[in-house]
Amino acid sequence: LSVEVRKAIPLPEDQHRETEEEPEDLSEMLAAGTKQIHEKAENTQFVKDFLRGRIRKELFKLGAVALYYTYTALEEEIERNKDHPHFAPLYFPAELHRHEALARDLEYFYGPEWKSHASCSKATQQYVDRIHQVGQEDPVLLVAHAYTRYMGDLSGGQVLKKVAQRALKLPPTGEGLEFYQFDAIHSAKAFKQLYRSRMNELELDMETKKRLVDEAVKAFLFNIEVFEELEEIGKTIQEDVLDAGMPVHGAMGGDISKCPYYNAKMAASGGTAYVRQLAMAALRHPTGQVLFATWFAALAGLVAWYLM
Repeated sequence: LSVEVRKAIPLPEDQHRETEEEPEDLSEMLAAGTKQIHEKAENTQFVKDFLRGRIRKELFKLGAVALYYTYTALEEEIERNKDHPHFAPLYFPAELHRHEALARDLEYFYGPEWKSHASCSKATQQYVDRIHQVGQEDPVLLVAHAYTRYMGDLSGGQVLKKVAQRALKLPPTGEGLEFYQFDAIHSAKAFKQLYRSRMNELELDMETKKRLVDEAVKAFLFNIEVFEELEEIGKTIQEDVLDAGMPVHGAMGGDISKCPYYNAKMAASGGTAYVRQLAMAALRHPTGQVLFATWFAALAGLVAWYLM
């Protein structure tokens, strides 16, 4: 039956209860419990601008600094607790750990003395402090922080790398973007399936699983605070936005047929032939190619997260 037909057919009361049962597998609980806050994080202005290819290079660098301090803290606590029975099955340093890759990215952007340019911001420090707290006082909650960071990085990361590479005009050899490259993982999908299965095999009671969901929500909130902090910093930076978007109507020399908004409206009502013509025209334009990449990044990230 189609989704529409199933919705239209009333279910017996016992079947309603069955469909409303909450998941018991930890991976499913985390995915369901963080869905709303994940969408909120995706809708911060910093993330939306990134996905559109509108990236300030200085903010991108500051974002990498924030990630460096976050992953350094996370991976210090993971090393401290690598033999803990509630974390040991999720210990994949060669495959996942990111702080060394981020250090190389920062050296590319700032030079060999990059540490003299880097400092931990207020929002990032709060995130770091929480990671150290759970690692030292309640190590099982590290599972929530590892899940939030690593699984998100593996979801659509390669596409995001290409968006940043083109928008910031970075070398095609990957310098400045090693954070996005997981050399020891040959299939992100297969690895995420392995990671989920390992999480589901942890011997945890339902109360602990619910605490992990709550901690994952906190992790997203910390990330949102970092994004919002970057947005505020961006307001003070006098730097042209490296815009990978399509030109708007005013730049078309008065020819409305060249306006992407007019074309989109026509495509909505003009049939498949017009859509094909529009798509080919857009992809011949360099910024159109980047726009397609950013659109695909957003779609890939969303799909990958739900398949995670």
